[in-house]
Amino acid sequence: MKKLLFLLFFLSISVIQAQDYFPTDSGVKTTQNTTVALINATIYVTPQKVIKKGTLLIKDGKVINVGKSVNIPKGTKIVDLSGKTIYPSFIDVYSDFGIQKPKRQSRGRVAQYEASRKGYYWNDHIRPDTDPLNDFKFDPRKAKDLLSAGFGVVNTHLHDGIIRGNGLLVTLNSTSSGILDTKSAQYLSFSKSAKSRQAYPSSRMGAMALLRQVYNDADWYAKGNMKNKDLALEALNKNKNLVQIFETGNLLDALRADKVGDEFGIQYTIVGSGDEYERISDIKATNANFIIPINFSNAYDVSNPLLAQNISLRDMRKWNQEPSNLSVLAKNNINFALTTYKLKSVKSFHKNLQKAIKYGFDKEKALAALTTIPANIIGNSTIGNLNNGSYANFIITSGDVFDAKTTIHENWVQGNRNVINDMNIKDITGDYVLSVNDKNYNLSITGKGAKQIGTLKLGDKKIKSKFSFKDDWVSIIINEESNYTRMLGKALATSNFIKGTAFDTQGNETSWTASKKAKKTANKKSKKKSADKTITVLPVSYPNIGFGNYTQPKTETILIKNATVWTSEKEGILKNTDVLLKNGKIFKIGKNLKARGAKEIDGTGKHLTAGIVDEHSHIAASAVNEGAQNSSAEVTMEDVIDPNDINIYRNISGGTTTSQILHGSANPIGGRSAIIKLKWGENADEMIYDNSPKFIKFALGENVKQSRSANGTRFPQTRMGVEQMFTDYFTRAQEYKAIKNSGKPYREDAEMETLVEILNGERFISCHSYVQSEINMLMNVADKMGFKINTFTHILEGYKVADKMKDRGIGGSTFSDWWAYKYEVNDAIPYNASIMHNVGITVAINSDDREMSRRLNQEAAKIVKYGGVSELEAWKMVTINPAKLLHIDDKVGSIKEGKDADVVLWSHHPMSIYSKVEKTIIDGKIFFDKNEDKKKREAIKQEKSKLITMMLNEKMGGGKTQVPMKRKDRNFHCDTLEELNN
Repeated sequence: MKKLLFLLFFLSISVIQAQDYFPTDSGVKTTQNTTVALINATIYVTPQKVIKKGTLLIKDGKVINVGKSVNIPKGTKIVDLSGKTIYPSFIDVYSDFGIQKPKRQSRGRVAQYEASRKGYYWNDHIRPDTDPLNDFKFDPRKAKDLLSAGFGVVNTHLHDGIIRGNGLLVTLNSTSSGILDTKSAQYLSFSKSAKSRQAYPSSRMGAMALLRQVYNDADWYAKGNMKNKDLALEALNKNKNLVQIFETGNLLDALRADKVGDEFGIQYTIVGSGDEYERISDIKATNANFIIPINFSNAYDVSNPLLAQNISLRDMRKWNQEPSNLSVLAKNNINFALTTYKLKSVKSFHKNLQKAIKYGFDKEKALAALTTIPANIIGNSTIGNLNNGSYANFIITSGDVFDAKTTIHENWVQGNRNVINDMNIKDITGDYVLSVNDKNYNLSITGKGAKQIGTLKLGDKKIKSKFSFKDDWVSIIINEESNYTRMLGKALATSNFIKGTAFDTQGNETSWTASKKAKKTANKKSKKKSADKTITVLPVSYPNIGFGNYTQPKTETILIKNATVWTSEKEGILKNTDVLLKNGKIFKIGKNLKARGAKEIDGTGKHLTAGIVDEHSHIAASAVNEGAQNSSAEVTMEDVIDPNDINIYRNISGGTTTSQILHGSANPIGGRSAIIKLKWGENADEMIYDNSPKFIKFALGENVKQSRSANGTRFPQTRMGVEQMFTDYFTRAQEYKAIKNSGKPYREDAEMETLVEILNGERFISCHSYVQSEINMLMNVADKMGFKINTFTHILEGYKVADKMKDRGIGGSTFSDWWAYKYEVNDAIPYNASIMHNVGITVAINSDDREMSRRLNQEAAKIVKYGGVSELEAWKMVTINPAKLLHIDDKVGSIKEGKDADVVLWSHHPMSIYSKVEKTIIDGKIFFDKNEDKKKREAIKQEKSKLITMMLNEKMGGGKTQVPMKRKDRNFHCDTLEELNN
């Protein structure tokens, strides 16, 4: 049967391929009358223009007229569609139809650093020259699935690479005329090509930096400045006026892609991921068109309470909230199209869309998202509507296309008819009383069209039977105790009554009937049951995980009374002192202060300090290393700030308010850092300091020469190679600076621009360091090449070189008592910080660890023990000293009038292990409150309980579930060499 269907499909394709200009070798070539009038239908010309009892007139694959009073030419084929509805066929604007994605090459034992393509860009993952027409093969099976779902046009491309080349706009006909546009769009992503093992980029920030450099190089190439021919850059420049469609994997990546586009004046159309509702105001601010998949998650199987504990609140919320995504986007007037992309089966598309509609998505907007909006995105006015002159791409349905009970009967593409479910087959579904041989059976018929099936019961007992329905004739074979009864009957026009003749095994003949049962009117109990099924969508918090804020903190006027104030200034520790915070600043410090309308906080018996500053951290980052090249000065941690990291909340619960988010130590010249305030709930851009000082991470030692890397072959492989690499790069930077200052045209190189900033004293170096010899080496290279080192971080042998650091004005940011965790650290001593401090170096205690970063108050206390540093000086090592090293001491790090209102209220002495943070205030906003934290913990328990009940109900109701999977918690630090991305 399947082979027969395929043959019929193939023959129909062959007919379609017989174009009017193709020659014929035999027989007589005749011209068919291609004018068809479909009359008496409800016609959706566009989502907003609907014609009742209208006529659609088509000829030669185009709409020639549509309306209530259409003049029908003689000889036109007329199709009466009374009771039927016509919609424009759907458009999937993001597809891989007909194009097979290449298999990813094995990584191999040796990393690939150079490009493998000659005559193209230096990076294999930049492939704007990809032309899908070369690989396109019409896929009849996929076409059938898409046609059955109502789609008539797909915009397809090869899903491979960071810049992926152009798109192909095709109709779901297998004819040459089905290709509408061979350059429909240019596609991009953050994912590397499967065709190459080239290591760079290995991170999200690397992909973003690569895109920026490609755009700069393409501009340089377009101006005729490159000596070599580059086919990739030529293709990129040819495609620059096409629609630019960017695939992203999550909400944060969508915002990151838009950020890159904005820098170069490009408005990407963004392929979203279904989580846009979590930061809808940020999504709206992109002003982008979106393409949204609707691959909703299944509920988790929470029947095992031990496994249920592994599910994060965020994942549980996702199941509950994501069906509302389309409604949220629409209500915020965000322009978006829908796609089947990421669905395991196209057959689930309508089911998911119907679910979204139940969650508030407007049907008119749903139709627009499948027709006019994708057509507008791709810039083609002849599809997605039934206006005069448009392609005759339309579907014929039994009713509302978004109703679960509606049948799609036919899908016409360019005037070619594709029968999905024969519209002439009666709908006989329902519950019947079947009477035969003095017995009454319960007959239940379900399904659609030719696939309508029936089941029989005698009372509550199911009877073995075989049911079939064809050409209005019902055939039933009943098997009761080896006594067969064969029945044949015809459904009458009303579809409420079936009658026919029955035969038993002896050939006896009798009549039978089946009468449809009247639908029961809803009683109070069923109404109550219906009310119980009301959809509940839990509110979104910021971020949308446990401990998130449902309302964002606002700047307040706050008066903290009668506290012990650790100023971290020359005033030292002030007893029984008031501090007034106003307009996000420390407004007044003194005794008996008053402020009308201020929120008063009693600080009696409590201690108030400046917020802790962590000079070296890797929290709140989606990636930590771009180690595929020995220099990654072109990348920036600002690109990969993750405001959803729970460690932000944990840090503010420990009094940390500012962190420098450093690149890892995979390469000698690492990436640029981000200095952020831990403003829990705000977005990534809002967390980054205004006019942030510029920093970069350098590194020395085992990590950069890849001592512990199984497949590292990248230069340098020795410590002496590290020295040569620094010399080489800064020699090149000096040459680049000279060309730049000459006023002559030059190729903008993001990596060199960063190194020139270092030479100019505009960007500061924080260098990962351990061994005395290497520390001396880098100081000598800096002296020779004319740049300065701001901070040696880790610096566990700082006590050996403290005099040289002091002479050069280099600060030290170290651990309190870490040692012996690798060979380089064998000479570390806990007195390191106090020795450097006594020499006169600005010393900070840092974390490099998500757990330590929320206990830096206790790390400071260790410095009092090891070296006899005073409590006040030790406290400065986690407040004003790191602020000085980061060049933000004019803003934070101490309690001083005019500085930012970043303060922490402690229950006891701040360096006591028994002390707890009661309030953490940043910019005059209370981001952590101990009492509110207790409420949040209880609310999380109640919410999880509610979600578990909802998921159990889903399972008991027959819904699909998924097995809980334990999530890996990321813990980035300097030695994290493997790349992890969102």
